[in-house]
Amino acid sequence: MIIQATQLRKTFVSKSHVVESVKDVTLAVEQGEIFGFIGPNGAGKTTTMRMLTTLLVPTEGKALIAGHDLIKEQQAIRKKIGYVSQAGGLDPACTARENLIFQAQLHGFSLHDAQLRAQELVETFLLEPFADRPVSTYSGGQKRRVDVALSLVHKPHLLFLDEPTTGLDPQSRAHLWQELMKIREQGTTIFLTTHYLDEADVLCDRIAIIDYGMIVAEGTPHALKKQIGGDIVMLGIEASSNDSLKDLIKSQSFVREITESTEGLRICVDHGEHALASLVRLFDQTKVPLQKISLSRPTLDDVFLKQTGRSLRETSL
Repeated sequence: MIIQATQLRKTFVSKSHVVESVKDVTLAVEQGEIFGFIGPNGAGKTTTMRMLTTLLVPTEGKALIAGHDLIKEQQAIRKKIGYVSQAGGLDPACTARENLIFQAQLHGFSLHDAQLRAQELVETFLLEPFADRPVSTYSGGQKRRVDVALSLVHKPHLLFLDEPTTGLDPQSRAHLWQELMKIREQGTTIFLTTHYLDEADVLCDRIAIIDYGMIVAEGTPHALKKQIGGDIVMLGIEASSNDSLKDLIKSQSFVREITESTEGLRICVDHGEHALASLVRLFDQTKVPLQKISLSRPTLDDVFLKQTGRSLRETSL
């Protein structure tokens, strides 16, 4: 395991009260995988990452990062990890190439070797068209690609990415996903935080879901979604009709579970296509106006909803 964390906890004390940002995080990340840490804003994702990257000292708990003790061997850990924060770390007045050369020199490269490493990363991340322009002229996607390149200058064993695609357009996000998968193929382990469910589903070998500072579920995206079972039918009806219909819907043999959300009634069913037809017929018989109906397979948001009673999409708005 490249990360082994046990009962990490972090509290912040102000004049008036104590804030428990991370209550209990225990997780293990295997060498060579992309591990996703997902949850709503304020759940403790960034605080956990800042502890794992030695930027915050845990209030309690212990961890081994790339074989080194989180409390006693922080300098050794920093030599083996790369880190990209949400804000990034580029000097806007310098070019991408200059940022890369400077970062390499900070890691002990000679000027000649720093220039060679910078050129290697420029080619790897397709930065050549803008590598010699000031960073202040870059788009969000271009800056993020340089941020990731900067974190890889010293060829770390483990790369930490905090919300790497926040604010990027779909094309830039897709391009960065491709780059991250290439990095993993080259042997670097990636630990990323995100509240984008599609990102976690596409990129991650395994994920952990954190809520209110505690991990509530962990596993592969496929295994977590499989726990939900069945298919999901969403019904849009007038709010006044919900109570009278819920008992009737629950009585149907194909219905596993029914919950309410801001979008209407969420029904977990067996054999979705058949259930959909049966529900439409049921509404015809009751004469209740059906505003919308949709069928989908379980998603990571359904996993979060099952574990917490809330929608991850709604809590991340």
